Amino acid sequence: MAPLDYSGPLTPSGNLRRRQRVDLVMRAGATAAAGFAVIVLGIVVASVAIKGASSLSLNFLTSSPPLFPSPTGPIGGIAPMIVGTLLIVAFATAIAVPFGVLTAIFLSEFARARTAWPIRLALDLLNGLPSIVIGVFIYGLIVIAHGDSGIAGSIALAIIMLPLIARATQEVLRLVPQSQRDAAAALGISKWRTTVGVVLPSALGGIITGTVLAVARAAGETAPVLLVSSLYGSGSSVELNMFHNAMPNIPVQIFFLSEQDSASAHAAAWGAALVLMGMILIASLSARYLHARSRRKMFR
Repeated sequence: MAPLDYSGPLTPSGNLRRRQRVDLVMRAGATAAAGFAVIVLGIVVASVAIKGASSLSLNFLTSSPPLFPSPTGPIGGIAPMIVGTLLIVAFATAIAVPFGVLTAIFLSEFARARTAWPIRLALDLLNGLPSIVIGVFIYGLIVIAHGDSGIAGSIALAIIMLPLIARATQEVLRLVPQSQRDAAAALGISKWRTTVGVVLPSALGGIITGTVLAVARAAGETAPVLLVSSLYGSGSSVELNMFHNAMPNIPVQIFFLSEQDSASAHAAAWGAALVLMGMILIASLSARYLHARSRRKMFR
């Protein structure tokens, strides 16, 4: 073998050229996959916007459906459904956020490895559980004994939101510098007061981001509310009693309208879908903004 000339110029070898080709192929594949995802999303958004724009109006957003709907009569608006969706999701958020944040605090700050891994596994399994299964569970637990209600829908959505909030909060808590905890411990502050007064304020933006993303996920769920909060009649009036009556909501209304043999009902279903998509889009954009803001503050 000839001795290597370390003073000579560097020249690419066959192995380097092969790695460059593999790198080029992988970059092209990743770019194509990302472009395909964006194209699919664009097609879905454009389809809903084109088909639902004709139904979208101020009257559609502020009026109620007729008390006795008919196939040939006016469809009306979705004001009770918007209010019902907001109430159901708000109650679900109020239920899920404390449990999710406290679970994440326990896993990140207090739990030992033997205790933490089964809880993490349970959260992952709960996150992958089909929403229809959660709806059936709440139906058997609450609806059979007490009937359809808005609070039953909120509990079902809260179960869906819980693992999302817990996991997001746990990841954000890991980003808090350990030096902050050590400084608080050096001052003689207890572990719990350090968590509440130092760690949580530093991770607040990320916690809000995870919560908003969970809200966006729950707002579009149809299967649980279809099982536990769909017997609300025509939905001709705004319903505020969460505990004794089913709440009109947009996902169920879209399902009902899509099942009717009427072109106007189908157009109203597309309009309601556009409204729901707009609500989820606003929530997602808000979460992205809060997440970017919290990361800027955390790494200053």
